[in-house]
Amino acid sequence: MKKILVPTLIAAAIASLTSVAHAAEPESTLSFNAGVVSDYRYRGLSQSRLKPALQGGVDYADKSGFYVGAWGSSIKWIKDGNGGNAPVEIDLYGGYKGAAGDVGYDVGFLRYQYSGNKMTPNANTNEVYGALTYGLFTAKYSHALTDLFGTADSKGAYYLDLSATFDLGSGYTLTPHVGRQGNYSAAYNDYSLTLTKDLGNGLAASLMLVDTNAVVDKSLNAGKDTAKSGVVVGLKYSF
Repeated sequence: MKKILVPTLIAAAIASLTSVAHAAEPESTLSFNAGVVSDYRYRGLSQSRLKPALQGGVDYADKSGFYVGAWGSSIKWIKDGNGGNAPVEIDLYGGYKGAAGDVGYDVGFLRYQYSGNKMTPNANTNEVYGALTYGLFTAKYSHALTDLFGTADSKGAYYLDLSATFDLGSGYTLTPHVGRQGNYSAAYNDYSLTLTKDLGNGLAASLMLVDTNAVVDKSLNAGKDTAKSGVVVGLKYSF
């Protein structure tokens, strides 16, 4: 009887613990982040005239894989280019994440909103995107449904992003990246290498080396070459 009873009790205990674990799994999560960077670079180009920027966002994720979020940053490029008083970029997005075997996927829609901009074409931009992740490597494709960031005849422009994430241990992560902004007159490549350190309690510091072969009109950026190579440091708090 003891030989039968003991394994039965152990199995019951394991089943009970498993049930509690499943019951404790949240149906959804709501997270926030806030940070500062010495220069807001997007696709290799400075959005803040090589100056610091304040950033923050909120994300809601359902365990089914669906998610929505919003993220914002201070910017200078629209005002510098006489495109109106639009000191903030707001990104609104939603999509679905899942996996097929060992391959993770992410598809969604992203709206770049620059309230107050008076550019022609309008700087507000809509994109759809899809990403695949296998092991350390991720490939992401973004496709513009409108003219891209106020550039005429750029509807249908794409951005291809190839990156990898290497866990170096002790809280350090190294992320190399190469991107291609293509299919319109100002096509270019950009490159970056980012080292991130998890400082604990939701705080992380980053150091990024960034470069691009883009050519920009300095007269539209207060005389600054916003495409030049540079170093960007950042601090981010997630909660």
